[in-house]
Amino acid sequence: MYIYNVTINIDKSVHDEWLNWIHIHIEDVLATGKFVSAKLTQVLVEEEMGGATYSVQYTTNSREDLDEYYEIYAPTLRGSGLSKFADKMLTFRTELKVVKEFYPVSTHN
Repeated sequence: MYIYNVTINIDKSVHDEWLNWIHIHIEDVLATGKFVSAKLTQVLVEEEMGGATYSVQYTTNSREDLDEYYEIYAPTLRGSGLSKFADKMLTFRTELKVVKEFYPVSTHN
């Protein structure tokens, strides 16, 4: 399993518009069929540059699905945000490979 993480800092002047847009964008990314889920989180550390910072974590089952997303869908989907928010949005992307997931052990009998 892989996580494609996109961290976004968004200028306060377009924050509300961006927040509405990102919900639709996440649905568009999921509609590619390359991801099994997505999680939108707000980063709780204040940035020196100001604005608000968010992380979107897309989960995929295989490296192949992630590579196909990059090749087929990413250019168009990334372009929609860049054209709409231009210099009001700063993003960086990371890829994570899930090694093992842990869950609490139930102590109830």
